[in-house]
Amino acid sequence: MANKTLDIQKQTIPVLGMSCASCASSAQNIVQQQEGVLEAEVNYGTGNLQVTYETSKTSAEKLQQALQSGGYDLLLEDESKQQETLEAIHEAYYAKLKSKTIWAILLALPVVVIGMFFMNMPYVNEIMFAFTTPIILWLGQDFFIGAWKQAKHRNANMDTLVALSTGIAFIFSVFNMLFQEFWLQKGVHAHVYFEAAAVIIAFILLGKLLEEKAKGNTSSAIKKLMGLQPKHVTVIDERGNEQIISIGQINLGNRLLVKPGEKIAVDGIVVEGNSYVDESMLTGEPIPIAKSKGEKVYAGTINQKGSFQFEATKVGKDTFLAQIIKMVQDAQGSKAPVQKLVDKIASIFVPIVIGIAVLTFVIWLLFGGENAWVQALMAAVTVLVIACPCALGLATPTAIMVGVGKGAEQGILIKDAESLELAQKIDAIILDKTGTITIGRPEVVDSYWLKEDETSKEILKSIEKHSEHPLADAIVKYLDAVEVVAMGSFESITGKGAKANHQGQTYFVGNNKLLVENNIFISDDLMNAAMHWLTQSNTVIWFANEREALAVLSISDQIKPTSVQAIRELQALGVELYMLTGDNEATAKAIADQIGIKHYKAEVLPQVKSDFVKELQQHGKVVAMVGDGINDSTALATADVSIAMGKGSDIAMDVAKMTIISSDLTKIPQAIRLSKQTVATIKQNLFWAFVYNVIGIPIAAGILYPINGFLLNPMIAGAAMALSSVSVVTNSLRLKWKK
Repeated sequence: MANKTLDIQKQTIPVLGMSCASCASSAQNIVQQQEGVLEAEVNYGTGNLQVTYETSKTSAEKLQQALQSGGYDLLLEDESKQQETLEAIHEAYYAKLKSKTIWAILLALPVVVIGMFFMNMPYVNEIMFAFTTPIILWLGQDFFIGAWKQAKHRNANMDTLVALSTGIAFIFSVFNMLFQEFWLQKGVHAHVYFEAAAVIIAFILLGKLLEEKAKGNTSSAIKKLMGLQPKHVTVIDERGNEQIISIGQINLGNRLLVKPGEKIAVDGIVVEGNSYVDESMLTGEPIPIAKSKGEKVYAGTINQKGSFQFEATKVGKDTFLAQIIKMVQDAQGSKAPVQKLVDKIASIFVPIVIGIAVLTFVIWLLFGGENAWVQALMAAVTVLVIACPCALGLATPTAIMVGVGKGAEQGILIKDAESLELAQKIDAIILDKTGTITIGRPEVVDSYWLKEDETSKEILKSIEKHSEHPLADAIVKYLDAVEVVAMGSFESITGKGAKANHQGQTYFVGNNKLLVENNIFISDDLMNAAMHWLTQSNTVIWFANEREALAVLSISDQIKPTSVQAIRELQALGVELYMLTGDNEATAKAIADQIGIKHYKAEVLPQVKSDFVKELQQHGKVVAMVGDGINDSTALATADVSIAMGKGSDIAMDVAKMTIISSDLTKIPQAIRLSKQTVATIKQNLFWAFVYNVIGIPIAAGILYPINGFLLNPMIAGAAMALSSVSVVTNSLRLKWKK
């Protein structure tokens, strides 16, 4: 019997309506339970669902319906419009959240001031009620909706904690405000907790606003990669006429014209003309590549000074650039969502607190004597108030905020908490060569002249001023103080160099082959200098007249002054270092030897870098990728911690979760040390938040009453809760002064 071939579909679809890391887990479970779904992973960081399913059993529309029943949604739109729609949704949500946060802070401030200093003024409870009600019913409604969603799926998270503590504190306060006599008759003061409810929601909204702002940057990398393609191109028809069409209209076999400075729209083969093309987005190497008939060109690369025509061989999703975009999207979405520590704790903590509150109520009801019901209710409420999530909720974000701020002061921009937390665990770092270890641009590092006469230098500079070769700029810059003279005829010799006339004599600039072909004599001194530079993998440029070589120049991409020190510091921290470069084997070996890196790979393409990251991860390594170019973006997105050099491409900086503003590699060991300090502070904060709860909750429940008759007043519980928050914030601020 023949096996039936399954029609398998793999899609990445944006998920809407998630408010926390637990939501990602909940949405993932819903999709996994659907018939025909083979694999499903929801990433809260990127907001995407990566799903593989059998098309005969389910569809994206059916998955959308399943998620809608759980309070979430899928954005099923054409990929070309998807990004714009997502950005519009995010901007609208961020604007709404910002407005809610500002209103919550403005309304909570007077409640706090009144609660602290003016509790004896007339109608105090009614005034506090008027300020707190909109915070609960309007500004904080998302917490109650989120808590209800979690409850339906038998989950608990920070939304549950916030909804329970603020909801009960608010309802109890309203009861006390309306029925004060009920308590007064029983000899108990009817205290209200409006300030606790208002402040908790204002605090948590502020935290969510900061988180949403950080998340908003994740899609800009994809947008900028897409922007590398021009919107319109010049096509040559069968009669040789030029016609401007949109990129979507390009077909295989079309002949396209590329003018100086234009971006190449699709992949193809040059059929006419020649030029130099900047392919740094693919290789990371700064020197543009010569292109002539038969050479391949790629979408997103940039033409330099010449113009040429090429035939389209790959269009749309098949181009090399489209593959890079897809790889970045997959890499960003493939990481398993890291459940935030506080959400993990909350899922256990909330049921325990509710259980303790209920148990407290029952015990007091059974053994409380004359005022059993009153004492039972007061004790249960005190437990819920003292177990409020403020200290727990502030433990991580305050330390992260201080850590991120300290990083910024040191020139290390950190995009998200996850990277700052994870950096301390890095045990393998992959370094791009060009622009990361090295400066990233070719420079003349040495020269040897047969005779140091000014005229020869003037002629050399003048020839290079006319040249389109990318290395010509380095020589012009090197001879910056030298004057320019008028030249006669100038001729570019593809792949070899150039020649020009000056006052009846011909001069040559180029490689050794150019001099050999023109039977030009090279002295031993000049040849020895050239051979020495070649052993260092430098590029050698010759300058000659019709008879003999006059000078030789050495050009290379220099190692940054701080790179060697940074490598030593990282090795001292026990980190394994790997250098990956698109450059040739000889240059890669020379650089690796100079800076002391044992492991390196040469002539690697973007996919190879990404695959190497995955290979190290499969061996249990926590991998950091450090790069500066578009060609590094896939590997940056795949790595556990991604670090971009600040003087590199915008796309690399957008994909990366950390950016070193100065491009100084010594900032990386600094970032690792900062991560260790921040994580230590988070652990201290969580420890004290828990110690406070471990001590406070039993006292609030009345454990001391049988011993010494002590019962904790709910008002004192509220003050203790505030004090725990202050202690957590103070401990986080200590991080600022650590070295």
